[in-house]
Amino acid sequence: QVQLVESGGGLVQAGGSLKLSCAASGRTFSSYPMGWFRQAPGKEREFVAAINWSGGSTYYADSVKGRFTISRDNYKNTVYLQMNSLKPDDTAVYYCAAAREYAVSRVHEYEYWGQGTQVTVSS
Repeated sequence: QVQLVESGGGLVQAGGSLKLSCAASGRTFSSYPMGWFRQAPGKEREFVAAINWSGGSTYYADSVKGRFTISRDNYKNTVYLQMNSLKPDDTAVYYCAAAREYAVSRVHEYEYWGQGTQVTVSS
């Protein structure tokens, strides 16, 4: 079993930055692909970024490519999402997710989810 706890959300002006963190419990964290997703009111949950177990491969949604960076520290059991040049369209609840097997951008590929952290970008 893996438990995930996100932090770092908040209110920021357009053009600003935030760094989200996701702390994971469990001894096998370093073997799990990890992902970030987001869900805005009235919309489906959508893929933001993913990283493989070693951190050697990363994947991004087109909408955040070049602005967001996903990284992980397996010694700290933590995955991060650095968000720069934020836009009002980035406003959403951001969720961290973990998968036991290969996973990239599909919600159903991930078995474990955090409770989410709110990110609000004002114009």
